Amino acid sequence: MAALTVWKFQSPYGADAALEKLQKLQDQQLITVQDAAVVSWETARNKPKTRELHSTKMGGALGGGFWGLLFGLIFFIPILGLAIGAATGALIGSLSDVGISDSFIKSVRDKVTPGTSALFLLSSDAVIDRVKAEFDGSDAELISTNLSAEQEAKLREAFGQED
Repeated sequence: MAALTVWKFQSPYGADAALEKLQKLQDQQLITVQDAAVVSWETARNKPKTRELHSTKMGGALGGGFWGLLFGLIFFIPILGLAIGAATGALIGSLSDVGISDSFIKSVRDKVTPGTSALFLLSSDAVIDRVKAEFDGSDAELISTNLSAEQEAKLREAFGQED
């Protein structure tokens, strides 16, 4: 079963350091990183910078369409206002079918703000205690949505990825 997690950090560069840690944990077979994206939001900016992790090692990657849609809903659509409210509601409704609820989107939107960063991660097979130990003492805050096997399959289907 995959887990979609968001790790929030108190600086615009904390997510990059966390990604390096997770890649080392993957090398030790303590987690399988299927896909990831980093959001860095410098204090002086009106919106965050986003980048997707492109790696040939990540066979389960969701791709840019997924991350673009998710980041659009979280960071950019609130700026556009109510003019596209019905379309936004439909998108959020379809994402909730794959385990990404409106409350998850709102929580991330409220917590990932100027001066912070976040690591968005689709992972599986984590040795939770060992992964958690790597982040003890850091400023990481974990926001998590666990996906059932059915939800993961729907998510992959929606974004054109095969199991």
